[in-house]
Amino acid sequence: MLSFEGFTLLILLFILAPIIGAFTLLFLFVFEKRIDLLENKTKKIELEKELQQSLYNQLNQQIQPHFLFNSLNVILTLARLERTEELVRALEVFSQFLKFKYKTTEPVIPLREEIRYTEYYIEIQKLRFGTRLTVTLTCDEEIEEAYIPPFVLQTIVENAFKHGLERKIGPVNLNIHFSLDHDTANLLVFDNGTIEQEAVEIEWKNGHGLDNIRRRLHLYFADRASIQIQSIPNTGTNVQVKWPFISEPNLKEVP
Repeated sequence: MLSFEGFTLLILLFILAPIIGAFTLLFLFVFEKRIDLLENKTKKIELEKELQQSLYNQLNQQIQPHFLFNSLNVILTLARLERTEELVRALEVFSQFLKFKYKTTEPVIPLREEIRYTEYYIEIQKLRFGTRLTVTLTCDEEIEEAYIPPFVLQTIVENAFKHGLERKIGPVNLNIHFSLDHDTANLLVFDNGTIEQEAVEIEWKNGHGLDNIRRRLHLYFADRASIQIQSIPNTGTNVQVKWPFISEPNLKEVP
């Protein structure tokens, strides 16, 4: 026979069961909505990353044809001047550049590879300028393994020749220096050419020069990277680039 206490407990169970069930259903509903919200947010982040990567690759592709055309112009100049030995060497270096170019598909590469890649372009320019050109490149040993977006150094060097050194009469100098300051990598490029302010503004706007570098640095490192250019009258031009030191490409800074 059911006792009074048992009967009371049974009544409470019948009363509380629907309430508990309702709270359980409400919890499951909120939890499901939260899961859907997180999934949508994750998809949105992935889509934004894909768009950033697409833009980044597009910017990289803008740089490469620019370099190709300029290198071919140098080779064409050597051919017109009938400088056969220099022309043959330029073609050899250019073929090495092409081999490197089509192997460079990553968003960032070790600095040592970026330097080696740029040296192909510099060697072509040495064949063109001859003894007029002096190039100095110094790099702290610990920074050689730093990762950097490809074609940063090459683009700056190319701009130095295009807007400065090609206009210079007499000896032309190009100084490239890499250093490491705690967790910040530094690049300083100086040339003794003459550059006009209008040329600087064009490079910031056309998407193929300094602005291209700035945008790619920002896509990868956000506000932790910067590029600055300073033209000094009757002296030359300084270009300085700073970016976070990373020794592994998977340590990507972009959120």
